[in-house]
Amino acid sequence: MGDPPRLSLRRLAGAAAAQYGLTVEELPVEGIPQTRQEALEADRLDPLASYRDEFVVSPAGPIYLDGNSLGRRPRATAAAVARLLDEWGRDLVGGWDRWADLPLTVGDRIGQLIGAAPGQVVVSDSTTVNLYKLAMAAVDAKADRTVIVGDAEDFPTVRYVLEGIAAERGRRLRLVATDPVEGIAASPSPANATEDFFEAIAGRSDHADGDIALVCLSAVNYRSGAVVDLASVTDAAHRAGALVLCDLSHAAGAIPVDLDGSGVDLAVGCSYKYLNGGPGAPAWAYVRAGLQASLRQPVWGWWGQRDQFAMGAGYDPVPNIARFLAGTPDVLGTVAVDCGTAPLLAAGMPALWAKTRRLVALLARRTEQLLVPLGARAASPSDPGRRGGHLAVSHPDAYNAARLLIERGLVVPDFRAPDVLRLAPVALYTGFVDVWDATEHVASVLADPAVHLAVPRKRVT
Repeated sequence: MGDPPRLSLRRLAGAAAAQYGLTVEELPVEGIPQTRQEALEADRLDPLASYRDEFVVSPAGPIYLDGNSLGRRPRATAAAVARLLDEWGRDLVGGWDRWADLPLTVGDRIGQLIGAAPGQVVVSDSTTVNLYKLAMAAVDAKADRTVIVGDAEDFPTVRYVLEGIAAERGRRLRLVATDPVEGIAASPSPANATEDFFEAIAGRSDHADGDIALVCLSAVNYRSGAVVDLASVTDAAHRAGALVLCDLSHAAGAIPVDLDGSGVDLAVGCSYKYLNGGPGAPAWAYVRAGLQASLRQPVWGWWGQRDQFAMGAGYDPVPNIARFLAGTPDVLGTVAVDCGTAPLLAAGMPALWAKTRRLVALLARRTEQLLVPLGARAASPSDPGRRGGHLAVSHPDAYNAARLLIERGLVVPDFRAPDVLRLAPVALYTGFVDVWDATEHVASVLADPAVHLAVPRKRVT
């Protein structure tokens, strides 16, 4: 590689170290590597490169691009869990004097990643359970309203929970048709026939329902990675008199989120993806401070009770975020979540988002160069500002390609029906050369006649 490209990349990387403190709007994605040597140089100059050593990474591969399903294990987790096991063995029940507030203290640390001031996030249960608790609380708080609005392209559990609540409470569920690639755009494109989500909320579309109690949606579409403008959705919902509940499972730790600034009322998210809490790690819930005392969630458990050890006859929930707890918290899991969020807090979301945008931009460019000629297409928004932490690649043999990539020890992607490979480079532990090489591997598999052979499908994809 000659001097001009190297110097250009060096200037970019030097600027990137400073760029990581800029606002989202100022973050450039130009200057992504043009060659493998430039990708290696970008890794060498990457201000976040040292964080890779904080995770368990096999030098032999495969290249891991599935952090949006399950994050890598931080090296610190084993020691932290071992310390807790020692405390359990030594102190037995006396350990609860230290453990009891973990859901709140770790919740506050997660809050720093999603723009939530202290006292508004609590670690508890699973995403599905938290979604049920908050959605039911919101619907009950708007008892005189009959409509729940959701996204027809949303993650299944979101739609299923809303469907169940609508049936249980006698409400109408309105799932709005949105673009499978672009998602909920602030300005609907005349090129597609999907209904405008904002028109549905405002009651101006031909098929809109008024009387909306709750608007519930994911901040990042699980399949395409399309990012929602939460502030715009929240403003439209509030003007319609509705509360807003967001699922941040594919957003927290991956993209900048400002819950307090956007006015979102309620949010949930998992901790095993970008927060690196481990398989089945406890989830978390956010409730805006001004709503906490007035909302009553449906699962009345003793951990949300005022003076819980008085063992009182009636349920009297505490007036703060702890009222959204139910049963005894998962201490081991919460400690692991704390370990997973620590590197994110140390790096800072501006730095993480700057690198993520460059990684995904490199993926998109390499997809156009290598994969489109082999029958693939990008199934994520083309606008870098509307893409989240992964790139969706559509191909008729996507499932077979995922299987071959994994079986050959090349790349770990994941598959989402009907025909999408999701490729998720995570800024803390994915390098530019990883992305460069991974797209070469995907191209080699798509060019292999074996990709067309029928294979049995596994339960977990």
